[in-house]
Amino acid sequence: MRTGLRAWLVLVPVVALTLVGIPLQAAALALNLSAQRRIPLLFHRAVLALIGIRVRVTGAPATARPLLLVANHVSWLDICVLGAQFPLAFVAKSEVGSWPGIGLLAKLQRTVFVDRAARTATGRAAHEIAGRLGGGDPVVLFAEGTSSDGNRVLPFRSALLGAASRGEGNAAIQPLAIAYVAQGGVSLGRTRRPLVAWYGDMDLAPHLMEVLRRGTLDVELRFGELVEAGNRKAAAGEAERAVRALLARALNPRGE
Repeated sequence: MRTGLRAWLVLVPVVALTLVGIPLQAAALALNLSAQRRIPLLFHRAVLALIGIRVRVTGAPATARPLLLVANHVSWLDICVLGAQFPLAFVAKSEVGSWPGIGLLAKLQRTVFVDRAARTATGRAAHEIAGRLGGGDPVVLFAEGTSSDGNRVLPFRSALLGAASRGEGNAAIQPLAIAYVAQGGVSLGRTRRPLVAWYGDMDLAPHLMEVLRRGTLDVELRFGELVEAGNRKAAAGEAERAVRALLARALNPRGE
């Protein structure tokens, strides 16, 4: 099959699935139905199957609630990879909410948007995150504040980790590493992994088509041990070190 044709054969059913899912999720949110958590889960699982993304999980999400998952960020694919595991909510920069199409999907996923440049906005976002956590939803925080090339972990920002200590009791904080390890059955090395990552000033549409064109992807999720939630800066530092170690083991499994 020609690779360009493959991209379109994946994209068309993904778009069709999205057009069906949008009104269903909007109705579930408007009526406050429990399906508002189930629909995104099924959507992400279907998207992974259509694209050909295989996920291997090492460790497990903590059973403790409330739960804040603190992860590295590599690509727009991270949303589908994580969203396909269990019902959860995400934290995203405020610009995402205004992106055509993507912004609507993020809002339907019950994403918390934060303007990282405004200190007061960060406080409001932390309060909203605490509300999600208090409602029993695990929340994913990409603590780097941006995405990387997939080979490294950027410094974690501590501001939003304060949400873990708001509300009724402290939330559990669990480090999570996302590693893209192979494409088309061939291991991704240090030089090829950035081709999968979406970072810097890359345009979304060309990158999306290139990912669809190239074929199956193997992704590894590694869940770490819980870290203390009391001091947000200390928690950010501990979570960052844990995610660095988890990512290194995922990318270099022979060293285990």
